[in-house]
Amino acid sequence: MISRLILFLVLNFAALGIGGYLSGSGAASEWYADLNKAPWTPPGWVFGVAWTSIMICFSIYMAYLWPLLESKKQLIVLFSLQWILNVAWNPAFFYYHNPLIGMILITTLTLLLSFMFFSYYSNMQLRSIFLAPYVLWLLIACSLNAYILINN
Repeated sequence: MISRLILFLVLNFAALGIGGYLSGSGAASEWYADLNKAPWTPPGWVFGVAWTSIMICFSIYMAYLWPLLESKKQLIVLFSLQWILNVAWNPAFFYYHNPLIGMILITTLTLLLSFMFFSYYSNMQLRSIFLAPYVLWLLIACSLNAYILINN
């Protein structure tokens, strides 16, 4: 369990790091500062705390799920797609200043994680709670991205 947890922690935090690197100046950019943002946009520090907590929980979820599946092919595909979408949103939104592509990516990521939640619920049962923060945060992120897309 510990080795799986460490592997998923490394993979998940690598996604955050690479995505952050590819975002350019990100939330500190003049472009982002000048956007009309949703009134429910949390302060900047909340994003770091949220993503750190989410990736810890998601790593625990994946570490528990991995040995429960006889065939891991679908899980590898879903995890890989999740990883790519998570990384891709940052440059699409922050570097290329493209809220529409960001919206497509974040919505696809939300649907994918929701699919994982429901597909593996029978295997994970109560441990599915470790995936819930990711799905809930993505719903919030979708609303923030949509607000920016519509109001800018």
